[in-house]
Amino acid sequence: MGILTVEQIVSVDGYAAEPDGGIGFMDAADVGNANDDDQLEFLRGVDAILLGANTYRMFAGYWPTADPAVEVVAEPIDRLPKFVLSNSLEEAPWGEGSIDILRGDVAETVAELKERYDRIIVWGSLTLADALFEAGLVDELRLRVVPVLIGEGRSFTPAALGQRRLELVRAVSHPSGHVGMTYRLAASV
Repeated sequence: MGILTVEQIVSVDGYAAEPDGGIGFMDAADVGNANDDDQLEFLRGVDAILLGANTYRMFAGYWPTADPAVEVVAEPIDRLPKFVLSNSLEEAPWGEGSIDILRGDVAETVAELKERYDRIIVWGSLTLADALFEAGLVDELRLRVVPVLIGEGRSFTPAALGQRRLELVRAVSHPSGHVGMTYRLAASV
């Protein structure tokens, strides 16, 4: 069975979204493409991208036309198979084409996807990530910590998750103050 990695960009105080759902804190601390090399290295081992409906909409509005000379991760994002898990979307346009919409029960649908791909990345997609954590389908957690405090907002994990032990696999700091950490999830404590 494949490995499913959830990656979240979070504030130092652990929020993935502002109280109103916005993500302006990411821009507030932006100092260029501070961790593109780290992302490129990670993406070399990724076989598929899975998104929730809201993150899909954000990505579809930007990444299909992103210039790879400016956004070095645009090429792998364009090349990799992409899926959106949604029971409400009618279509999922992506640039000149479209991506596959997966429907149905999150646990069952994503378990099937993990049978087809060795390594899947889920970016953002907080509602989907919550369901994946609750279903025990997340194998790795990648946090990209932005050097900013926002005081309150939306956590990157569901409140009902319960305590989970994590094993630090990798940590990297960037001159910009961004920190990247990869954790392997252990069984429930």
